[in-house]
Amino acid sequence: MFLPTVLLSTLVIFSSSPSTALAQSCWRDVVCTGPTEQAFPGPWDENIYAPSSRHIQPTNILCLEDGGSLISEYSSNAIPPLQGNGSALVFDFGKEVGGIVTVVYTTTGGAGALGLAFTEAKDYIGLKSDSSNGHFAGGNVDQSCNDGALYDNFTNAGDHSYTMDLPHLRGGFRYLTLFLLTDESSSSSSSPTSLSITDISLEIGFQPTWSNLRAYQGYFHSNDEELNRIWYSGAYTLQTNYVPTNTGRWFPTLSAGWANNGSLSNGSTVIVDGAKRDRAVWPGDMGIAVPASFVSLGNDLESVKNALQVMYDFQNADGSFPEAGPPLLQQSSDTYHMWTMIGTYNYVLYTNDTTWLESNWPRYEQAMEYVYSKVLQPLGLLNVTGTRDWARQATGGNASEPNMILYQTLKTATSLADWLGRTDLSSKYSIRATTLVTAITNHTYNATHGAFRDNTTSIQLYPQDANSMSLLFGVVPPDSPLAQNISLRLTDNWTPIGAETPELPNNISPFISSFEILAHLTIGQTHRALNLLRRTWGWYLNHPNGTQSTVIEGYLTNGSFGYRNYRGYSYDTSYISHAHGWSAGPTSALTEFILGLKIVERLGVRWMLKPQFGDLKHVQGGFVTGLGKFQAEWNILDDDEEEGARGGGYELSWNVPEGTRGTVVLPAYMYLT
Repeated sequence: MFLPTVLLSTLVIFSSSPSTALAQSCWRDVVCTGPTEQAFPGPWDENIYAPSSRHIQPTNILCLEDGGSLISEYSSNAIPPLQGNGSALVFDFGKEVGGIVTVVYTTTGGAGALGLAFTEAKDYIGLKSDSSNGHFAGGNVDQSCNDGALYDNFTNAGDHSYTMDLPHLRGGFRYLTLFLLTDESSSSSSSPTSLSITDISLEIGFQPTWSNLRAYQGYFHSNDEELNRIWYSGAYTLQTNYVPTNTGRWFPTLSAGWANNGSLSNGSTVIVDGAKRDRAVWPGDMGIAVPASFVSLGNDLESVKNALQVMYDFQNADGSFPEAGPPLLQQSSDTYHMWTMIGTYNYVLYTNDTTWLESNWPRYEQAMEYVYSKVLQPLGLLNVTGTRDWARQATGGNASEPNMILYQTLKTATSLADWLGRTDLSSKYSIRATTLVTAITNHTYNATHGAFRDNTTSIQLYPQDANSMSLLFGVVPPDSPLAQNISLRLTDNWTPIGAETPELPNNISPFISSFEILAHLTIGQTHRALNLLRRTWGWYLNHPNGTQSTVIEGYLTNGSFGYRNYRGYSYDTSYISHAHGWSAGPTSALTEFILGLKIVERLGVRWMLKPQFGDLKHVQGGFVTGLGKFQAEWNILDDDEEEGARGGGYELSWNVPEGTRGTVVLPAYMYLT
């Protein structure tokens, strides 16, 4: 038998290229509290999508008439004039951006208006913005969405300057269309109205407390450039989802236009679901977004704390949490109620902020008793009455997905109670979790099919969400044949561009697929996880009409952006968010499972290093906690063709804060060809 060579070290030598602290500013009057330089500078910095300044300009000028062909690179001296009613140019920022636009321009002739329209996807460039306000127009034919455009009216020829007002901050876009509207009948034929643009600038409105938007506190680098770009697209998406607390989407929904001046929480910054929309706190989304944010942006989790606190502040008298934060304050979701509780665990795990936990603990206990009171006896399963969820079709009753989430809620509650010295509660929650596993397995697992049913009566639907969560949360032992069966069954849903979710037919949800890739990795199905990751996130990142910098909310199996068209979005395909943090699962997956480095106790007092190689040859990465920097690196040695195996062994090294304790699991490395 071929035995691999394993070289171990406790010190990693990384690139020592200096990090330049760029002259930047925070958002408006916000106090700067974020990091000022990268924790791990190196050649991987080239993959960071964040701009080097809070004030930026477009990169290219495109032609609207032919669907966005390149006219030229952006230069204030090379912008063609707009002449005639409806004449337009498209300005491409090269990636997802968001904030306040200023346009300086000169006109000749008579009166008119400068129009501004925004879109994330290239599909919807035109004289109206893509949809964001939530007042659906019943489709995007002829760009019939209700966001419309902004206008700066001018009455005379001369020099003009227009800056968007704060309520009209555009949270997420890549393309800005500038166009001229004029009544030529009011102008003399010898002097028709024309408009010459002399300058365009954008003040970035996200990550408000950071003066250096590139000051990432985590990094990931491998020999696979596509995986590197996917990791950083998740990180950048999360940056665009960290927003000033007074820039939430207005509610009630506007009938026309948009307004992003809703109050979201206390503090200066808060994490929301999407850059363009909904711009609200959604705790379910945070189940994926927060772990990804921690390993990439770092342990500056003020945005997460503010998001969780607003859920506690608006807790209902019966103990239930809203499904979403203000101003939306949507109610009646048992699953999102539990995600607030799981989010409490994640925040304290990463920060050790037990003072905050203790201040909210009575409300946490009330929330636990509220949801656990819905467990029916002697059945032993949660009976869901708050039926709102992530968009799946079937909700309510004794469904398997909310029971998987309840198990994770009880398991994390056990740790929270331990951290506060409440061993009585810890024991109670642990017993409840163990009992629940038995009930879930007895009533929803179909041994013949090898997967969990959607509920206690369904024999046709085997959902992606519940089966993925059963592996990730540990309802099923990771080394059991049961786990391998479920992992294999999940591949039944795969298409060339991702996994169709049976609980929302014809749709691909990168949110639920994030749970799936984490599930495969949890039980060691590395190649399977990387396969799904590449076909889903790689497909969107390389899509010519996407942002090519962020992760999308969802899409259809036919490759169109019509996610949820029949399930709440009224076939308004331009409404889809192209920068949605709930889809950032690969960012945490690549760090915690492929690199293999994760914390298992608060702040990383205890940690684990358990690499998974897959088809990769080199991976390194790291992150920061309040204790310091955690880094690791592994390298596959040269192939040994004579032995008929890929690789002659591997090198594994790590560097962690002094005084911490960790477990290193050495992979058995023999991949026969």
